[in-house]
Amino acid sequence: MANGKISFSLYNSHMNPSLFIPIIQGTSRPQRLSIHVSKLVYEIARTIEGIETQLVDPLDFSLPLDGRGEELSDPKYTDIVSRADGFFLVVPEYNHGYPGSLKRLLDSELKLYKNKPVAFAGVSSGFAGGVRVIEQLLPVVRTLGMIALQKDIYFPNVQDIFDEQGNLLDEKYRERIAKKLEELKQYALAFKQFRENN
Repeated sequence: MANGKISFSLYNSHMNPSLFIPIIQGTSRPQRLSIHVSKLVYEIARTIEGIETQLVDPLDFSLPLDGRGEELSDPKYTDIVSRADGFFLVVPEYNHGYPGSLKRLLDSELKLYKNKPVAFAGVSSGFAGGVRVIEQLLPVVRTLGMIALQKDIYFPNVQDIFDEQGNLLDEKYRERIAKKLEELKQYALAFKQFRENN
């Protein structure tokens, strides 16, 4: 950090420590088509040098409907968020809003998200592709202290982008996701040093 600004030139690729960037699936609902997007992002993230990743599915955690403090947490999820250097959220839009399961995950670890970047992929069965749900999530992640990247990825009419087995039908999405992951990696590198020095 120089002159109060975060510099992306503080690291180079051959001296970087590995970054942990989990891919968070945004819903636990049955018949969720967004899981195809999450699996695709995870698959691509695994190919990028310098990134370690994990597909985080809300079905894998035990979170009560409500609670206070540590009652809201699942130790397995706490460990993931604690180690994470950034996040990639795959968010389906339901009735112009985000799923409760995603909000429960986000609410459970308030202190561990601070100064960690986040990228979004919006998903919907309609033409908007999740634009409205990401707009609603921005104030949430900012309140948690996360740094939201610009220019999100959208999957409109998701049922036409993947077949019934979850195979991608439109290859242009691979390049879009890879570029966003590379951008997220650079932000994660810079903010990792920022957190270590503050």
